Amino acid sequence: MAENAPNLPNFLLSVRLKYAKLGYHYLISNAIYLLIVPILVAMLLHLSTLTIEDLMNHFAMLKSCSTLVVFFATVYFMSRPRNVYLVDFSCYKPHERFMMSKQLMIENMSNIFDEESLMFQKKILERSGLGDKTYIPIDTIPFKYTFSSYLNEAEEEICGAIDDLLAKTRVKIGDIGIIIVNSSAFNPSPSLSSMIVNHYKLGVNVITYNLGGMGCSAGLISVDLANRLLQGQANTYALIVSAEIVSSAFYIGKQRSRLLPNCLFRMGSSAILLSNRSSDRPRSKYQLMHVVRTHKGADDRAYRCAYIDEDENGKRSVLLSKDLMAVAGEALKTNITTLGPLVLPMSEQLLFFASLIARKVFERKMKPYIPDFKMAFEHFCIHAGGRAVLDELQKNLDLPEFLMEPSRMTLYRFGNTSSSSIWYNLAYSEAKGRIKKGDRVWQIGFGSGFKCNSVVWRALRAVDAAKQKNPWTDEIQDFPVHRSHLDA
Repeated sequence: MAENAPNLPNFLLSVRLKYAKLGYHYLISNAIYLLIVPILVAMLLHLSTLTIEDLMNHFAMLKSCSTLVVFFATVYFMSRPRNVYLVDFSCYKPHERFMMSKQLMIENMSNIFDEESLMFQKKILERSGLGDKTYIPIDTIPFKYTFSSYLNEAEEEICGAIDDLLAKTRVKIGDIGIIIVNSSAFNPSPSLSSMIVNHYKLGVNVITYNLGGMGCSAGLISVDLANRLLQGQANTYALIVSAEIVSSAFYIGKQRSRLLPNCLFRMGSSAILLSNRSSDRPRSKYQLMHVVRTHKGADDRAYRCAYIDEDENGKRSVLLSKDLMAVAGEALKTNITTLGPLVLPMSEQLLFFASLIARKVFERKMKPYIPDFKMAFEHFCIHAGGRAVLDELQKNLDLPEFLMEPSRMTLYRFGNTSSSSIWYNLAYSEAKGRIKKGDRVWQIGFGSGFKCNSVVWRALRAVDAAKQKNPWTDEIQDFPVHRSHLDA
């Protein structure tokens, strides 16, 4: 007891500060009610003093005001954006024949790389945060990549995700009016969106888009594009497919900075069905609330921190710059500066504004106030780009391990599946039974360019884990894994 006694004042102070902050947030959040209630009481007291004659004299004015209210209400409801609903989504789970442990991957690559390059990749794999059940198109290791193998991989991933989604939603593929596909590294001609049209024999009026070269945040860009298209076309379904053909970006040279993606990227894809039909609201899982996109491409350092080119021997690969983490942090700060006012409670916005004034106007030497986004969201779906990415975002956003769990488990179980990883994150939370009605979900994606994109959803209903069928369903009881496995 004597050893702990000196810490008691600090403990009491921290408790007081905690409850003082909670009281402050409660006061600010309910300020509008604290102002309105006295006004309404005063109005009722005033009306109680009026006679029938006084009320008749005010009737004409009251009628005019009512007409104006009805007019402006009609204009508002006619001009507001259409609601967009996420009916359901699907994440592709590759066949077990594609499953590859880290040790098996090193063994399969032993006849491709020299000893130095092999050992470097082995060290990266050991510290990557990936487990031993990720998926790689093993038919192509040892190195036998061909254009036809890329197409086969694309068709298996994309159609696998779509078939599962159609089975879940029971929507006929012919009823879908908009199709958007994003794949950064592999973009054949005809496009992957045309491949879908051909595979499912879709009608001539379907609108298709194919986004290429937009990096790991392209899935969220696709959501933004679909939302904009759905605003101009009534009673429509939009299908978004996010995929990355990892074999097309596999590097067999010796430059270490180019070997890193070999250790992180894995097979995976997702299919998302959006609708602007009001009749779909009761069966939809989420409603789209906000999309915020940040592009730092004007900065040369940001533009060159992740790109595809060839080494001195003409071998094509993804090159990651040493500035990647710093650029990602800057892009995130810019993005949340725009997102914050849209989602944070007024109490947090006032604290952030006060900190800004103190530092910029009064030149006080103090750390910038980091808004508490835990007050705005119940779930965080952060792109599982790598262990370093997740560590950096956890520190910047001050998130507890519980909220980072879906992203870390996605990286561990499926690896970096590029733009589809945020959907594996959300599928994890659903499989755990954590999604409740009214919950808010923040999806964060980073991509070459350099871009940071955010999408916010609100759960329209509780998601029953027992009725879910997703890649986690059969093994969710095995997660989360102990932190020691991630650090191995």
